[in-house]
Amino acid sequence: MLAQDLNLQFSISATSRLPRGEEKNGVEYFFLTPQEFKNKIAEGDFLEYEEVYPDKFYGTLKSEVDRILAEGKNVVFDIDCIGGLNVKQIYGDRALSIFVMPPSVQVLRERLEKRGTDSPAIIEGRLAKAEFEMSYASRFDLIVLNDDFDRAKEEAYKAIKAFIEKD
Repeated sequence: MLAQDLNLQFSISATSRLPRGEEKNGVEYFFLTPQEFKNKIAEGDFLEYEEVYPDKFYGTLKSEVDRILAEGKNVVFDIDCIGGLNVKQIYGDRALSIFVMPPSVQVLRERLEKRGTDSPAIIEGRLAKAEFEMSYASRFDLIVLNDDFDRAKEEAYKAIKAFIEKD
């Protein structure tokens, strides 16, 4: 969707976890030590953040959002639902919040197992988090059911295009 003509730029999140595989700092994430992350929290550098596991933080740096907006682009976030709701609260009508909903928890389980990248314990944790997040779906501007990737992508594209063009 970023390649389509909507003038979108993906906001790179910060994390205190270690890089996985070929991940590079400033590309997939901004990798910080737990102490660096905590210092940035104390300095008010985050738009939103969450401690997902002990000393494993994820968040959106204000400077990253400011950089994208200064380029005249529309910011796209890939963040958890609480972070998304916080961003929506901050930006109000200037933000469109979309919740991407799996068809069911069982289908999500099958997708995660098929990927083969997580242990059963990690999958159970992800499923519990997904169920928690699904309880907040109605608070978003739009819920996109991810039962068919191409259809879900088209629905999100149309909603984003309409939102951008209303300004």
